Amino acid sequence: MDENFQEERCTGMIKFTPPLYKQRYQFVKDLVGKYKPKKVADLGCADCTLLWMLKFYNCIEVLAGLDICASVMKEKMHRLYPLPADYLQPSERSLTVTLHHGSVAHEDPCMLGFDLVTCIELALDAAKRYGYSVEFTGVGNPPTGMEDVGFCTQIAVFVKKYPQTSEPAQSKKPTEAAYKTVFRAVYPSLKDEKYLQSAVVSEVMFTAHAIKRSLLDHLVSEQEDYNDDPTERKLQLQRSVNCFSEELETLAVEKSMEPLTNGSVVYIPLRKIFSFPKVNQLCGTFEKLRELITGKVTLSSDGSAVVLDTDHENEEN
Repeated sequence: MDENFQEERCTGMIKFTPPLYKQRYQFVKDLVGKYKPKKVADLGCADCTLLWMLKFYNCIEVLAGLDICASVMKEKMHRLYPLPADYLQPSERSLTVTLHHGSVAHEDPCMLGFDLVTCIELALDAAKRYGYSVEFTGVGNPPTGMEDVGFCTQIAVFVKKYPQTSEPAQSKKPTEAAYKTVFRAVYPSLKDEKYLQSAVVSEVMFTAHAIKRSLLDHLVSEQEDYNDDPTERKLQLQRSVNCFSEELETLAVEKSMEPLTNGSVVYIPLRKIFSFPKVNQLCGTFEKLRELITGKVTLSSDGSAVVLDTDHENEEN
């Protein structure tokens, strides 16, 4: 039995595995993986399933859907909204998703300039005179012995030829809007300065607190060799960390990549924090790091270190 389908003896029906609609979606996803388009439009998007699948491809920055039935789109378009996780961890790429209500038979300037246009459930005429090469293929292989009937779903892939020497007179660009926008979502992106700043501040504070805990744990472990009494241990910790004057401490931080302490304060050098891969990746340059966290994070007087309080850490312990 062909693995692509199974025949129901009682009804004479043929069931494809996976179902044909999934094979059609997969065909489009394979095209996206191959050509890496930035702008994709789905004509006849219906319940937005394909758009929902495509929003996870990092190469895509613009997604647009068009359908003549607004009620079908509105029923499922909630799946295209950003999730809480998208705000907690914004993507490096930008993404805008828009749905339009209208007929594919009408022209609208909002559909110009797309790298890939899918039309899964509709049949469109095209000609090589418009500057496209055509490949005919399909999904849903016929049963063995019936290959002459062709694919169950026939597909034509049109690829724009570059450069195009002249533009046909028939391809006049539309200037008036024919569609009604029913949905638009702009995803949080690290390309947006406010989301980038939020992500950097969060990562800097997380890294600084991790460094502080490591430093204090080390200091406490040194005291455990001499005294197991918690109260005495805290006093020993305060004596050990209060070993520099504020002026000398600042000077030491400037020249060091290691965190230092002064009384109940811990100085975490920005150079140390910047050396962590995630912070480095987010900021790109040390100057950008300082620019993004200034005013959002407590820094030393010269701006060379993040300043944290050890008291809160001791209370937690």
